[in-house]
Amino acid sequence: MPDNSSNCASCRFYDDHKLNGAATQNDRGLCRFNPPVSQPDPQGHGLWPVVAADDWCGHFSPQYLHAESRPSQTMRPV
Repeated sequence: MPDNSSNCASCRFYDDHKLNGAATQNDRGLCRFNPPVSQPDPQGHGLWPVVAADDWCGHFSPQYLHAESRPSQTMRPV
């Protein structure tokens, strides 16, 4: 299992609803990596997968970390 630096909570596509003022659901959030999954009912809304903050997936890449979670990189002259 990956370490905490590669979990959903550290991914830029993890939506914990804090930014829109909604109440968080324990340690749950929405994975916004892919478009919402459509529902069988034609009038149904698309849904994003609900994930736990400590979940992980195969899409993990350091480029998808939140900016504050990324290791600092120093610019070197060319």
